[in-house]
Amino acid sequence: MNPTHTGLISTSALALVLFSGCSGQRSAITAPAQATLVPALENSGVVLLEDFAGRQIFPANDAWNLDASQAPLDPNSQAYIDWISGRTPQNPTAVAWLQPAFGPPPHGIPYVGVSGTQQLLPVVFVSYPLESDRGAPGQPTGYPIPREAMRASGYIEGDVPGGGTTGDRHMIVVDRDRGLLFETWATHWNPTLRLWEAGTGATFDLAVGSVRPDGWTSADAAGLAIFPGLVRYDEASRPEEIPHAFRMAVRCTNGHVWPASHTAGWAVGAPPMGARLRLKASVDLSGYPPIVQRIFGAMKTHGLIIADNSGSDPSVTGTMDPRWDPTVVNPPFAKLSMDDFEVVQLGWGQPAPGGR
Repeated sequence: MNPTHTGLISTSALALVLFSGCSGQRSAITAPAQATLVPALENSGVVLLEDFAGRQIFPANDAWNLDASQAPLDPNSQAYIDWISGRTPQNPTAVAWLQPAFGPPPHGIPYVGVSGTQQLLPVVFVSYPLESDRGAPGQPTGYPIPREAMRASGYIEGDVPGGGTTGDRHMIVVDRDRGLLFETWATHWNPTLRLWEAGTGATFDLAVGSVRPDGWTSADAAGLAIFPGLVRYDEASRPEEIPHAFRMAVRCTNGHVWPASHTAGWAVGAPPMGARLRLKASVDLSGYPPIVQRIFGAMKTHGLIIADNSGSDPSVTGTMDPRWDPTVVNPPFAKLSMDDFEVVQLGWGQPAPGGR
């Protein structure tokens, strides 16, 4: 969710952020009535929830892919954990449990793979046009949005054909042939004007890296790419380890640090956008199903990067995929409290000036 997807906050809004937290809710995950993938047009080259497991998503030294298992702790690690947990002098023992923000439709964020010949369509950016990319680096203007997204559910967050008009409505498109990533926020097909509109849009070359100019947003509040931080079924269902960190949302944030590039709140005591949490090495994973062990194992090795404000309990973002089984995934998550995590030194992993 992007309830504070903004770089400018009025005095009254700032006071609300500082003293009452951010707004927003996440609904509980329930099993779908039917677990079926929405088909693409025959021979269109469009593959909803394409299997990209095993494909390198950004270089190994990109922030999402760093091995943070031995990274030093931040001196304020416990204070940040206390804040995320909701502890106050009046309630010093509050506990917050990590929520899985993914599952069968409508939970989570979908993605779609397309070919390099997919038609590029113009997108009008209505919220942050100056910080949005009109097209991919070195490519013609436009986003390769499948026409299926206009008329079929499953292609845009929220599971509404054409995106609808409420919610975050993220859309993620991967050009498998050119290795390009296209992401939009507040995505909407305008049937009157017959064009796509979005609040923001960001594009990335998967061979280059995910960090945007400092101060810029993206399709996410922190200015980060979304796709490389999703918990994806294609990766979790394989025997190999998941090779990247996951996207995390907390109720509010305070500024930003690398790898984030954008600030979306100034809540006193909150961690900044870009902070990396790590599941403690002492947490025993042996009793969990293999698919959960791989997810939690990545949290130990690569961690969770704060990329959004949720307005509610801390959560980890994954894909909207009918193959997820909430009866397998949800119970283990319900056993993870924020006290099972620690905060890595803020800005850890940032390359030296003149580096990548």
